[in-house]
Amino acid sequence: MEDPLSQIFLNIVLHPITTQLLVGLFILLILLSISAFVSGAEVAFFSLSPQDEDELKASKSTKSKTVLKLLSQAEKLLATILIVNNLVNVGIVILSSFITNTLFDFSQNPQLGFIFQIVVITFILLLFGEIIPKVYASRFPVGFSKITASSIQLASYIFHPFSTLLMKSSNIISKRLSKKKQQVSINELSDALDLTEETVKMDDKILKGIVNFANIGVSEIMRSRMDVITINIQDSFSQVLEIVRSSGFSRIPVIDKTFDNIKGILYVKDLLPHVHKSKNFRWQSLTRPPFYVPESKKIDNLLKDFQTKKIHLAIVVDEYGGTSGIVSMEDVLEEIVGEINDEFDSIEQLYKQLSDNKYQFEAKTLLIDFCKKFDLEDDYFDKDKADADTLAGFILEMKGEIPEKKDIVEYKDFIFEVKAVDNRRIKQIFVTLKKDE
Repeated sequence: MEDPLSQIFLNIVLHPITTQLLVGLFILLILLSISAFVSGAEVAFFSLSPQDEDELKASKSTKSKTVLKLLSQAEKLLATILIVNNLVNVGIVILSSFITNTLFDFSQNPQLGFIFQIVVITFILLLFGEIIPKVYASRFPVGFSKITASSIQLASYIFHPFSTLLMKSSNIISKRLSKKKQQVSINELSDALDLTEETVKMDDKILKGIVNFANIGVSEIMRSRMDVITINIQDSFSQVLEIVRSSGFSRIPVIDKTFDNIKGILYVKDLLPHVHKSKNFRWQSLTRPPFYVPESKKIDNLLKDFQTKKIHLAIVVDEYGGTSGIVSMEDVLEEIVGEINDEFDSIEQLYKQLSDNKYQFEAKTLLIDFCKKFDLEDDYFDKDKADADTLAGFILEMKGEIPEKKDIVEYKDFIFEVKAVDNRRIKQIFVTLKKDE
């Protein structure tokens, strides 16, 4: 009994090879070569990085100049490539069908003939006309673009009317679509930076700082009220001068007994013309009105306020009107460019490394700074931190009560151990990285 599969192929009649068939096969090979050539050119031209373009500009060869000229008219280049590629591919499909019908007789099984033509033609076209040339061109974009530049330029002259018509048609459609503004998320921009970090010359951290800028609240970067140097409005002139000398700050909040009762901001530059005066000098008249911002304010809006009002310091208040701390222009800019220290700044060490995987942190360390230290995503603690902005606040949130010395909190890749407490305040924390199994 004969196999059904062999019975199917027995119904296929093979015609003798003629000169007409050989000519068709030769033309088919030429069209496949052109298709591969053009498909590779598309990938090569549009895969050139800024460094590759700089290399071409430095070269004085005619081919390099031709590549740059074609790239300067990117829309026309793409239109020309698409027109040539589609014309050639249509030609390949028609010629392949002719060759198949000339070589084989599928009259006994027309369904098989249809499937055979689709599978074989598609496989050959994709493998030799698309995949192989595009893979090669993506690996050697500069060389491939130089090889194809002259031919693509000739094609652009030949198909100029058609490419112009195609460009105008696409411009009409794009104008219609551009009326609907496309919103790009912060995460999408961040992912794009990750993909292009090898080709972008600018510091990747600065770019990511710009991207995440609008997503950071004032409470995440402010200096807590517990760490703010203040002047009491009842202090004498000599006491004020001493605080200014010891602190080194250029702007100091002036309070009346408590930090919740701020009377103004003392600018040291306003004080300089009066340093020679007696201790009875009424320095209080030099204070300027404070500028208040809520904890929830985003720092991109705060920067605009600083620029508009021409000030560098703001008092941060919570939802109940109590004072939470202060935030300066420097704090805002550091979220983009990193730490800014001048020759007079004393660098505050918020942590020290005790071993390969163990650190000692100040409890007041901001969570956002902790994430920067260990290259974590800014939202690493977001799921469980609630309103906490510091390591101490996070541990309080996780414990649900005031912790004692040696209390431990485990969270994701870290083990937090309370090292030192002062009354109701956590002061220092041991941080241990969990080792991979």
